[in-house]
Amino acid sequence: MLREKTLKTLQSSNTTYHYASLPELEKVSGINISKLPYSIRIVLESVLRNCDGKKVTEKDIKTLAQWNAKKPLEEEIPFTVARIVLQDFTGVPLLVDLAAMRTAVAGLKKDPKAIEPLVPVDLVIDHSVQVDVSASPEALQKNMDLEFSRNKERYEFLKWGQQAFKTFRVVPPGIGIVHQVNLEYLAKGVFVSKDAKGNAVAMPDTLVGTDSHTTMINGVGVVAWGVGGIEAEAGMLGQPLYFLTPEVVGVYLKGQLKEGVTATDLTLTVTEMLRKAKVVGKFVEFYGPGATTLSAADRATIANMAPEYGATMGFFGVDDETVNYFRGTGRSEAQCQLIKDYYTAQGLFGIPKTKDELNFSVSLELDLASIEPSVAGPKRPQDRIALSKLKSKFTEIFTKPTPDGFGKNADGLAAGRDLTKPNHGSVLIAAITSCTNTSNPSVMIAAGLLAKKAVEKGLKVNTQIVKTSLAPGSRVVTEYLGQTGLQTYLDKLGFNLVGYGCTTCIGNSGPLKPEIEAAITEKDLVAASVLSGNRNFEARVHPAIKANFLMSPPLVVAFAIAGRADIDLSSESLGKGSDGKDVFLKDVWPSMSEVQSTLKAALRPEIFQKMYKDFAELNPAWNKIPSVAGELYQWKNESTYIQQPPFFQNFSLQPGTIGEIKGARALAIFGDSVTTDHISPAGSFKKETPAGQYLSSKGVQPVDFNSYGSRRGNDKIMTRGTFANVRIKNLMLPGVEGGFTKDLTSSGKEKIAIFDAAEKYKSKNTPLIVMGGKEYGTGSSRDWAAKGTQLLGVKVVIAESFERIHRSNLVGMGVLPCCFEEGTNAQSLGLTGDEEFSILGLSPQLKPRQKLTLEIKGPSGTKNVSIICRIDTPIEVDYYQHGGILPYVLREIIQTKA
Repeated sequence: MLREKTLKTLQSSNTTYHYASLPELEKVSGINISKLPYSIRIVLESVLRNCDGKKVTEKDIKTLAQWNAKKPLEEEIPFTVARIVLQDFTGVPLLVDLAAMRTAVAGLKKDPKAIEPLVPVDLVIDHSVQVDVSASPEALQKNMDLEFSRNKERYEFLKWGQQAFKTFRVVPPGIGIVHQVNLEYLAKGVFVSKDAKGNAVAMPDTLVGTDSHTTMINGVGVVAWGVGGIEAEAGMLGQPLYFLTPEVVGVYLKGQLKEGVTATDLTLTVTEMLRKAKVVGKFVEFYGPGATTLSAADRATIANMAPEYGATMGFFGVDDETVNYFRGTGRSEAQCQLIKDYYTAQGLFGIPKTKDELNFSVSLELDLASIEPSVAGPKRPQDRIALSKLKSKFTEIFTKPTPDGFGKNADGLAAGRDLTKPNHGSVLIAAITSCTNTSNPSVMIAAGLLAKKAVEKGLKVNTQIVKTSLAPGSRVVTEYLGQTGLQTYLDKLGFNLVGYGCTTCIGNSGPLKPEIEAAITEKDLVAASVLSGNRNFEARVHPAIKANFLMSPPLVVAFAIAGRADIDLSSESLGKGSDGKDVFLKDVWPSMSEVQSTLKAALRPEIFQKMYKDFAELNPAWNKIPSVAGELYQWKNESTYIQQPPFFQNFSLQPGTIGEIKGARALAIFGDSVTTDHISPAGSFKKETPAGQYLSSKGVQPVDFNSYGSRRGNDKIMTRGTFANVRIKNLMLPGVEGGFTKDLTSSGKEKIAIFDAAEKYKSKNTPLIVMGGKEYGTGSSRDWAAKGTQLLGVKVVIAESFERIHRSNLVGMGVLPCCFEEGTNAQSLGLTGDEEFSILGLSPQLKPRQKLTLEIKGPSGTKNVSIICRIDTPIEVDYYQHGGILPYVLREIIQTKA
């Protein structure tokens, strides 16, 4: 077999490692792989090393080795990863599913321990802390106290999981954000395991994570991307991750960044450029002389936002800068040497500098010298705005009537307004947050230096109006900001440490002052948030704030001082200094040399080693959380956080059959760019919502509702929260925002909550259909967007196009995704939602991407429309037949292991 023929050994630091050699594969197969993109070769190594003749075959090896850049074969690739990372919002429901699978196995009188992760799994608790307290020296402790009181039940459950599963490890709260912890601590560069004979086997460090920004690790040469928890569970339980052979877009970087330009500006430009280039579902690989000038942290910043430009990942190869990053973050010298030795042996060391070294499906070019200071918004990451044009763009967007309803009452966008009270254009939230930028010491140091210069000139932030916060992605940031003395100046401007977690970036911005919220409502204000995050979708940062802008940490500080988003910082002053004179951005902006000299003095490997040495010591509150023992979880009916999900109830060892869907009614019809935040919001909710009413019926007070994200272990909450975003627009109810639909079960067709309508249909055994426009399911890789859709009774989702992860998640939950044919959508078909629908052509012989027929029965008769089944691979047909990937895997485990 090819696998055996390609096994070789290498020596590194006096240790012998076995590995599957790609150069040897080229020699014995006669297939030229030396011009394949590096990202493809790393996946090829996994296919080669895991070839067992069953799930992974020699045909799979040859198919990928013969990858055609211009026209890749539409073949599914079985990719087996070295490890998996989770965060708590997506990880808790994953653990709930594993616990439920064990319960199901035990119910069948089989061994529940057959359900056990086969690869190492790390879960980092980072999504639960909220900014309840800010601009205070006590903010960190008070927010953490609230976090533990709110999430005690969830944390007890995670502690049970840690003792129940041998390969499952938890990084407790208050340590950092999963992707930054992965970059600074978990990542190995080269992963080592033992084979059946006890030999050390070296392989590329590869992973998937239950968060779309898992791609951040691509910046240090690690192949990884985000998947839903559904796929991750299958990967944990021994199922390869299947995906279609991708196109690879090569982005040739040249030149160098100019003075005053940050990695954030570069990343926002790349996001705009690649979203326009339509890279959804593709690999993006950065190379060229410009790429080699970027620090590993800068590369990670670009890689982090791959979901925002739509790519599966944004990859940088391994070079000396990569190895130096691992060394500088406290990894052992032996590990660093192994990274260099391994990638050298595989012919993968060093970033290509010329355009003809590798074959790419599409080649793009970007001159780093052309990048200018930028922000992105007001509601999409790809909508980049040059900093100098923000004022005019803000005015254009919010003073002209638009389909969004912006423009009404949006007067008063004038300089010199009263900044002591909220108005149109006021900055009400300024947050240095998110792994995207807080992982990059250069922009964090720049924020501290800008704060220092601003304070020295007498500038202040009106924290009575602007809610300021600093939530870095790891404790390392606190250490170097403290050692350099820069935290003192950030504190003086209100950017006190509020916690270590995603906070504002995922909607955990906490409450605004009641008088601020009242002013927004009474005046219908178009107020703004500024944050150093990666997403600014509608109602994500805060339900009351309509304009949200992404930017670098130093710009967040600058806009907080200015107090306004409708300002041209290239010409207008930030405010008056202590001498009464105007202070401009250029007066406080730190130079590259200042940033670099401060960095050199502050960053040392010992800091990273210290911060990741003993998690229990860093967070003693975690030690006080009680742990329940046992291989089976004892479900509690009274719990409002953890409930046994219904996915495996009445579980049968026999799969179902594929058949036509008839007599379906429309639950909702949506337009373009419906995000997973729209489908399954993560933030807070009110007592009048179905989820709020449910919790109230259980005796939970509104102050203790917490968030949707924190309650993902309870299907009863999450189903009620599906399509419940306050900004979602169901076109069945023109002019209405929020989670409502038309009640087709009543003669009056009144407005009704989507959950309540679904319950009515469920009682009548009526299947449901959801329709969408372009980019349906863009955004976070949250599996509850698919789980909630399924539990509402939705059998099929038809859209113009899907974002990669959500399409996969729908299949994984047994929901049929379909696409309209080019040029067709619900609007062109004149659909109101009153019609009755059937999906014809579905049968046990279903083929990937088969054409199906959508039968539409309306008042004027019946018409048939051709649609495309977006079950993309043969294995997905199997998943769909089984009712989803988890029932498929569970049946396989029971038959082979239990």
